[in-house]
Amino acid sequence: MFVAFFKEELEKLTANHELVDELVSELTRQYSKPGRFYHNLSHLDNLYVNLSLVGDRIYDKQTLLFSIAYHDIVYNTLKQNNEEKSADLAVKRLKSIGLSQNQISLCNEQILATKRHFISENSDTNYFTDADLAILGSDSGQYSAYTKAIRKEYSFYPDLLYKPGRKKVLENFLAMPKIYKTDYFFDRFEEQARINIAAELNE
Repeated sequence: MFVAFFKEELEKLTANHELVDELVSELTRQYSKPGRFYHNLSHLDNLYVNLSLVGDRIYDKQTLLFSIAYHDIVYNTLKQNNEEKSADLAVKRLKSIGLSQNQISLCNEQILATKRHFISENSDTNYFTDADLAILGSDSGQYSAYTKAIRKEYSFYPDLLYKPGRKKVLENFLAMPKIYKTDYFFDRFEEQARINIAAELNE
């Protein structure tokens, strides 16, 4: 689903069909790599759907679409610089299709924002990072599937190493005054997200 929208947006910016096909192929290939049990094409679809629900509140939908596309395009669970690498690749690719410098800079900022999920002065960025965390506030069945998928992505880590790291991530979310920065996502997901996270910690 999302890949089709990505291709459509590229075609608005360049008449170079070969380049469009290359970028679409790269996106599909990267998000379909073995080991991507959560950060895959389905994740992009879900992000797009959640942001579509607040489409009337988004100022720059084009940039946001590219932020969705590239925010996890580099994903190596052995590394700590995936967001930076993804942002760098996004800048290169968006320059190649002639996106404006302001939009490229915003896309770069939005991708980097998914590293810490801090509140931003840009409302589009807040909607984007909130949508990226929407899974935390899903129903218990979906949340359980998510936690299992994440564990598979880090399967080479034994529980002795994985569990303390996961615990720290979850405790950081609970320590936030608000997990979700926008009213829409807060009202929809905050309460359930805290229930899900607390339940996972108790396990």
